[in-house]
Amino acid sequence: MLCKGCLRNVIVQAGHLGAFPQKGLLQVSSTGKRSNESFSLTTWWNRHFKTSLRMMVDTGSSTKQGTIIDMLPEKDEGGFATGGWKSEDGKLSWGYSSFRGKRMTMEDFYDVKTTKIDGRTVCLFGIFDGHGGARAAEYLKRHLFENLMKHPQFMTDTKAAISESYKQTDSDFLDSERDTYRDDGSTASTAVLVGNHLYVANVGDSRTIISKDGLAIPLSDDHKPNRSDERRRIENAGGVDLEIDEEIEMLVLASDGLWDVVANEDAVSLARTEEEPEAAARKLTEVAFTRGSADNITCIVVKFHHDKAEAEAASTPVPEND
Repeated sequence: MLCKGCLRNVIVQAGHLGAFPQKGLLQVSSTGKRSNESFSLTTWWNRHFKTSLRMMVDTGSSTKQGTIIDMLPEKDEGGFATGGWKSEDGKLSWGYSSFRGKRMTMEDFYDVKTTKIDGRTVCLFGIFDGHGGARAAEYLKRHLFENLMKHPQFMTDTKAAISESYKQTDSDFLDSERDTYRDDGSTASTAVLVGNHLYVANVGDSRTIISKDGLAIPLSDDHKPNRSDERRRIENAGGVDLEIDEEIEMLVLASDGLWDVVANEDAVSLARTEEEPEAAARKLTEVAFTRGSADNITCIVVKFHHDKAEAEAASTPVPEND
């Protein structure tokens, strides 16, 4: 798992919907009204510059939590694992598609959880692309979100909870695999939605983008980790907190099996042609495969239906003043 001489810092930072360095960074980009914060997590890079995420965490929480919905994959005759979900109020829907592609083994994993905590809808989306084996990515799928939701500050300081959960999971995986799976590592691209606040964290070359009025905006950018000037820019980067508004229509998370052959703008354009996010995710994985992607391909598409919120607001009677 550990490469020689590749120690570097992973920066956790609050960010806006602009360009952020992506490859090999854990970045928390909050689209809620929270204060900015930045700190580092020590990690190692393997020979391909994918972060060895050897990811586990505080237990217990005082929040009132509803049933957690885990989506089980449905595999069709084409070998695609797909699934989807829509909120009861129709304001949010998501779908995913995962495909082994041309690879002999499947090292992509994904995790999606949906629940209600203290009356607020909570959704967690994750793409984990393993390298050197599937063990680290599978560990993330099994433990990262579970640990995050158990963190005592998950609802009160989500950004800090995400950062601490990543660090603790990394440490626990190292402890559990001290004598085995030394070459295993994983990327992690995660998005956590708490009410209408979105928190995005990223490590490695999986990527998350957002569509704002049809424009593709990366929440993080690829970068060259061995460039000292780039490293300084990353570590000095600040950020602002934004709130999700009616202009933000879609979120796309995917492994590099997609991003190697599909540009951000193409991903948004293709996904917008499908009404259902599950169909959009499936289309993106199919397009990546037909364009020659040689890797596993996994994609999650989240759609925000602001028209539903507007219709609900319009139908709500305004109390008359006496």
